[in-house]
Amino acid sequence: MNAVKLKETGKGGGAAAAAAAAVTLEELRKKMADFARERDWEKYHSPRNLLLALVGEVGELSEIFQWKGEVPKGLPGWEERETEHLGEELADVLLYLVRLSDMCGVDLGKAALRKIDLNARKYPAGPGCRPSKKGVHCSDDTGDSRDDHGDVVAVVRADEIKEEHAS
Repeated sequence: MNAVKLKETGKGGGAAAAAAAAVTLEELRKKMADFARERDWEKYHSPRNLLLALVGEVGELSEIFQWKGEVPKGLPGWEERETEHLGEELADVLLYLVRLSDMCGVDLGKAALRKIDLNARKYPAGPGCRPSKKGVHCSDDTGDSRDDHGDVVAVVRADEIKEEHAS
């Protein structure tokens, strides 16, 4: 699995956070596998059970934000304990996701990089691109519209459709 760098935020954490300043998904996968094996929990770690546990943790994560309205980047005004609790719930979600991917035989790092590449093609960057209900559509310098795959598509105005059906 690919490396994921975690940076020390300076808020809480102590020695454990400093030790986790840089960790790979593979290290997390191994630690989770060892953790489950040492407790004889492997028999409970079916993909279904792990998914349900993951969903439960996402629910706990959601509760943190439930009544806060829009929260600005950096969480200004949050108390240290709130930020620490958020980190714990984010970690629970990550750890269950890593364990689930391991039990399913999916290399999570490679899958994530592949998905980023697919999304970059599906949602290209640029000033002529705009989101729509069916994805992202871009216009090039000629005014041609392009679909999600970059292919030129015909642009038909509503009045042209009405004229065609009226005759």
